[in-house]
Amino acid sequence: MTITYLKQADPRPASENSDLRDTVAIMLANIKSEGEQAVRRYSETLDGWIGDIVVSQEELQAACARVSDQMKADIQFAHDNIRKFAEAQLATMGECEVELFPGHVAGQKQIPVSSAGCYVPGGRYSHIASAVMSVTTAKVAGVADITAVSPPKPGLELGGGIPDAILYAMDLCGADRILNLGGVQGIAAMAEGLFGGKAADILVGPGNSYVAEAKRMLFGQVGIDMFAGPTDTLVIADATADPETVAWDLIGQAEHGADSPVWLVTTDVDLAHTVLELAPRLARSLPEPNGSVASIAWAERAEVVLCTTREEMAQVADSYAPEHLHVQAADLDWWLARLSAYGSLFLGAETTVPFGDKSAGPNHVLPTSGAARYTGGLSVHKFTKTVTWQRCTAEAAQELALRTARISRMEGMEGHARSAEQRLKRR
Repeated sequence: MTITYLKQADPRPASENSDLRDTVAIMLANIKSEGEQAVRRYSETLDGWIGDIVVSQEELQAACARVSDQMKADIQFAHDNIRKFAEAQLATMGECEVELFPGHVAGQKQIPVSSAGCYVPGGRYSHIASAVMSVTTAKVAGVADITAVSPPKPGLELGGGIPDAILYAMDLCGADRILNLGGVQGIAAMAEGLFGGKAADILVGPGNSYVAEAKRMLFGQVGIDMFAGPTDTLVIADATADPETVAWDLIGQAEHGADSPVWLVTTDVDLAHTVLELAPRLARSLPEPNGSVASIAWAERAEVVLCTTREEMAQVADSYAPEHLHVQAADLDWWLARLSAYGSLFLGAETTVPFGDKSAGPNHVLPTSGAARYTGGLSVHKFTKTVTWQRCTAEAAQELALRTARISRMEGMEGHARSAEQRLKRR
């Protein structure tokens, strides 16, 4: 493969994560032993929040009333698209039943988990869309009990708390309870079923490194959607692409965080050099802190890769396995058929990753850091269990018993063999 790096990532050395892991482990242990008291203490210390943890119906109604009609319509638009897409996914998850040989029938069922915890980030940005993505999808999957949490912000309307638009989105999409909690304490509260909630069967939603580590440590006690790292985006562009559009699509994703990689893979050297010139200027044009964040991400994490053929571009994209993969090139059907490793695919210059991030329909909680090699993003599938069942007639049991007993004895498992042979006595 003949490729040339016109720009390579040059990140600062990764800081030691042992302190973070120790901090999260201590917090989880304290919350496990002290329960709500420890959660309240961490919420006050870390978020400056001394108000109620559980958002009351009165507070929820007041917050929803403060959301503008236009914002409500925008959130409803996003909710409708995400719900319709999740319903379409659900329709593909059929149950089955098959007679494997005469008298022996086996089948498959889809059962939703009984409870879910949805984390909605609220640090530098207030992620309204994350509330819609996680809560809506859980609701469509049939989850009976949904808890949603987001970091409270002191000093907001009428004394602070979760921003009004996020509360409106959580309520619209079907959250059964909403907690003014962020960080490790929010994750732990959902996992333990504190503040009137039911202990979560699965925890979903993006968050910072502390949230990700808490989910990682709790995996096993509860399910999680995925191990998430910094968001990443790769754009494939040929000579048909517009350099300014490509540059904005890269910088728009770089504003997620200083550690968010963005990559351009192209066969057009002129486009590559134009993007290299434009991108830093576009980053600096953003308001602060977005401009500084995007500038650092571009300087330290961005890469520009020059290829000679579209097949080489496809191979590079598959090797990166990006969270977001945006193709701005001719013959979109060829790319749809050829590409195989991505969290979500965006085809053509008419679409863009922000559409998927906010309102287009497919979920924006996606695999990062190359995990798209082996998993997809959040979907109704994550909130359901594929379970199997079987039954057989007395006649079919004879055939199964004889073969099972012989295999068991060959394996040295005499108890299995005798258990199987009990069915021979039942004739």
